[in-house]
Amino acid sequence: MPYDRNCADRIDSFALVSYIPEPLAGFLDRLRQELVPNCKLRAHITALPPRPLISSPEAAWDQISSDLAGIPRFEVELTSIEVFPISDVIYLGVGAGSEELKAMHRKLNHGNVRFREPFRYHPHVTLGQNLEAARVGDLRKLAQTRWAAFPHSRHFSVERLTFVQNTPQNTWVDLHERSLTTGHNCDLVLL
Repeated sequence: MPYDRNCADRIDSFALVSYIPEPLAGFLDRLRQELVPNCKLRAHITALPPRPLISSPEAAWDQISSDLAGIPRFEVELTSIEVFPISDVIYLGVGAGSEELKAMHRKLNHGNVRFREPFRYHPHVTLGQNLEAARVGDLRKLAQTRWAAFPHSRHFSVERLTFVQNTPQNTWVDLHERSLTTGHNCDLVLL
């Protein structure tokens, strides 16, 4: 979808995400709704957290798309329910695939999309944020119980990345999408 500069319902906040496939996505969406009622976000893992741009969205996308060339698909494993200590965000940790996500983040966070993030990049899947501090412990236990009962695979393949833009209603609009390669040629250097 081309960027509409006159679109008044969008703000200068962009991210790069990989949507999680079913049946994991449906489970995570329902769990997130249980923890944070009326949450409108689709289950995803973030490669570039939300940021303002120093260029047009089209120039930013051109750079991202070019940087993604040659990066192969990779597997991600979701591990355990955890909580970030400063923000009280409840999330699912990442085991396999964590190093690939960190390397991708390092490769992409430059030029038109460079941003000094408030926290060090830590691959995860957010389940609940902006929670009442007094409820975090109980909500974490609820999430742990639901996650322990999940009967399907906790692995998924990162095959495609989507460039998204936020709105004042905190919904995200998909702008562009790019598939990763199927081969083993890897421009992604794990440091």
